[in-house]
Amino acid sequence: MAEFTSILFKKRILLGVTASIAAYKAAFLVRLLKKAGAEVKVIMTPDAESFITPLTLATLSEEPVHSDFTEDQHQGTWVNHVALGLWADVLLIAPLTANTLSKMAGGGCDNLLMAVFQSMRKHTAVAPAMDLDMYQTATTQENLNKLRERGVQVIDAETGSLASGLEGQGRMAEPERIVKILEEHFSANAPLSGKKALVTAGPTYEPIDAVRFIGNHSSGKMGIAVAEELARNGAFVHLICGPSSVPCTHPLIKRTDVMTAGEMKAACEKYFADAHITVMAAAVADYRPKDFVPHKMKKGNAPLAINLVPNDDILRMLGERKASGQLLIGFALETDNETSNAREKLKKKNLDLIVLNSLRDPGAGFSQDTNKVTMIDRNNNLAKFELKSKADVAVDIVEKIVILCAQ
Repeated sequence: MAEFTSILFKKRILLGVTASIAAYKAAFLVRLLKKAGAEVKVIMTPDAESFITPLTLATLSEEPVHSDFTEDQHQGTWVNHVALGLWADVLLIAPLTANTLSKMAGGGCDNLLMAVFQSMRKHTAVAPAMDLDMYQTATTQENLNKLRERGVQVIDAETGSLASGLEGQGRMAEPERIVKILEEHFSANAPLSGKKALVTAGPTYEPIDAVRFIGNHSSGKMGIAVAEELARNGAFVHLICGPSSVPCTHPLIKRTDVMTAGEMKAACEKYFADAHITVMAAAVADYRPKDFVPHKMKKGNAPLAINLVPNDDILRMLGERKASGQLLIGFALETDNETSNAREKLKKKNLDLIVLNSLRDPGAGFSQDTNKVTMIDRNNNLAKFELKSKADVAVDIVEKIVILCAQ
């Protein structure tokens, strides 16, 4: 498992840079955010380009820098300020000048950054930077208090040497402090922070001989997407994965690779007791060959018969062992009587939620990048979802898990 670096991993940070001498710190800030694994996009006010070049911030963020509503005046390519706001998990304006502060407090909207701020649905944080006397004026302090009252996080300016040569409060907070504050924000607001999750994904392969096996077409995409989304919501995830080429990169995920149903069962037995949330998304083989031949069997003229014996039902086993406060989620892939079969599985295996998908739905099932699911919870509430990417399906599943955890 990759060492945990920061809860900012894969968080989407929209950095607004305004026309302050402290704009040079934006380069260090972008670099630290990227090092923590965050995705960063930058918006600059037009005058900010006098203090640091867009090329510098574009190179460090690996994304185009936006400063106007159109990227190409001749082609009329529109920069969608609403889409930028929807993309971001947080809007961070650093440095924040007295001019931009005044616009934010008064509802001004005369540039791209202000349009994004006015349309932001999620968290906004600002790091003021201005000279001592400007920072201390009644107007500046009133404007900062207005932002605080509206839910904007103000990262107070620090005391030290200022560009004017004076000493006092007004320096933009150092990038390291800003990153730490963002980490604290996401830690406090991650709905599954402190939770441990166990997720199974992929197929199992049951060996016949040294080269042949019984398996299925599961790719592991759905289970791994769920593991990634749980981690994105703050949970520490232990992923038990059958043979799959799908990578998982989140530092809150520890991955254990297994081959057979027996190996998956042993891993689940080892980690289940400590898990607050268990999601059994793996397509575990129901049967395995009774006898394993340790060498490659040669082809002959006579028919070949393989005796099969049932594997243990891992989901049923975990349902029997489930303690109070543990959530157990199962999957059901059906072709007939889908809803009734899923409800029966939910009850028999003592599940809190079952995720049903049907092979009869185009675009759903094994090896696809999309899925179409129905969720049924322990109170028999049923919710149907349209066809969407497995990453988006994982978001729906984890949103339901968060609700069940709260209950």
